[in-house]
Amino acid sequence: MKSDKKMRGLLVKLAQQEGFKGKAEQTALIQTHGKLGVSRVILLGLGARVKFTPEVLRLALGRGIKAANRLRAKTAVIQVPGVRELDASLQAIVEGAVLGSYRYDKWRTTNRDEKSAPRVDKVQLLLPDGVKKDKSMDATVAIAKAIGDAACFARDLVNEPAGTMTPTILAEQAKAMAKDAGLGLHVFDRKKIEELKMGMFLGVARGSVEEPKFIHLSYTPADPAHAKRAPVALVGKAITFDSGGLSLKPSEGMLEMKTDMAGSAAVLGAMKVIAKLKPPFPVHGFMGACENMPSGNAYRLGDVLVSRLGKTVEITNTDAEGRLVLGDVLAYANELKPAAIIDLATLTGACIVALGPWVAGAFGEDDQLMWSVLEAARASGEEVWRLPLTDTLKDVLKSEIADMKNAGDRNGGSITAAHFLKEFVGDTPWVHLDIAGPSNVSKEKGYMSRGGTGFGVRTLVEYIRRRTAELETAVDEPAES
Repeated sequence: MKSDKKMRGLLVKLAQQEGFKGKAEQTALIQTHGKLGVSRVILLGLGARVKFTPEVLRLALGRGIKAANRLRAKTAVIQVPGVRELDASLQAIVEGAVLGSYRYDKWRTTNRDEKSAPRVDKVQLLLPDGVKKDKSMDATVAIAKAIGDAACFARDLVNEPAGTMTPTILAEQAKAMAKDAGLGLHVFDRKKIEELKMGMFLGVARGSVEEPKFIHLSYTPADPAHAKRAPVALVGKAITFDSGGLSLKPSEGMLEMKTDMAGSAAVLGAMKVIAKLKPPFPVHGFMGACENMPSGNAYRLGDVLVSRLGKTVEITNTDAEGRLVLGDVLAYANELKPAAIIDLATLTGACIVALGPWVAGAFGEDDQLMWSVLEAARASGEEVWRLPLTDTLKDVLKSEIADMKNAGDRNGGSITAAHFLKEFVGDTPWVHLDIAGPSNVSKEKGYMSRGGTGFGVRTLVEYIRRRTAELETAVDEPAES
């Protein structure tokens, strides 16, 4: 280690005295006493080599940047470890640094000294011995920074109080982002939503004084041939506040319900990066934004709502509202005849019970698309686990007065919710990601801060990157004679 040589073995000696053994999640701060070009060295444990992944590096860099910010450092010099897959490591380092530096303090007026204190605003990367910088590394660093910034953008949206992140404000955020990124945008108001016959969406929105908004973002390739390809549709749940409606949540359960639009935040963040990637196929982002509130005009238990597809739905729980809005939006997205639909939603507490707070559940019957999404999640460092769409639970959605109910019993709640959504995508390849757990966390971990995490941005971007590579490889391969 160059740094240790310059300090004549003192760095390793001091680390040993501090009990630093390089274990995962270990951090040690060492004073250099002027023997290096930096005043302090932060050692980050990466754990056993056999368990090393880019995500381990990403989490470590998050811890490191947080430690540097606590020291009020303005510049961080990062030694890139000599590991295989250097591009993946560079991406993880940059993403970890960007995500680790995030802090949501918009509404804090106390501790002004802390808020205005110097923070890391410059990062230098030191490549391993024998490795020379090239243009591909610059491209990797640039896209990693774009992904990190997009996830932080999504975090801001999720962390914003519901009173200042209404459907209208969310639509304004989408408009500003679309203009900056060069994306197409349509925002439909209540009248247009009525014309689209989205009866489930309108039913949920009915109880709030806030106007619903249907947001449609679009990326279209410049090449006319590519523009004609089947698109990918990304759908995000956008309930900007969920009181539970007349099936009112308890106060404790309602406190975090400003985060019930985390799926839409992930789609918005991903579209921001997709505009830079310029994939050779269209990509659309859809969000049905509204509040779920109790009032004299709110939809009631026992009501029957008519969906865009004409399916009728008996309401047995007004707190199972996300699937109603998503159903109408999925039906609309499906009319574009997409090659794939991926939706993200903070849909069920049952998924948190099943998988805990750090892992999202994945549902779908198209094995090829499911594998692609799971591989994208694994590569991006976001944990996603496939759960079954077993037909044995489908019957709990049968209604005696309508085509189906919007909710069954507590058992298998995340599975029955996925079954409800499947009714609105037909045979189109589709994956539903229930991100109720990892979209918002209560404690810090690596690059994670308390609150919104931006979960899903990295998975969606990685999926689009991999699909782009597959299409480009298929075009480059010579045709069989």
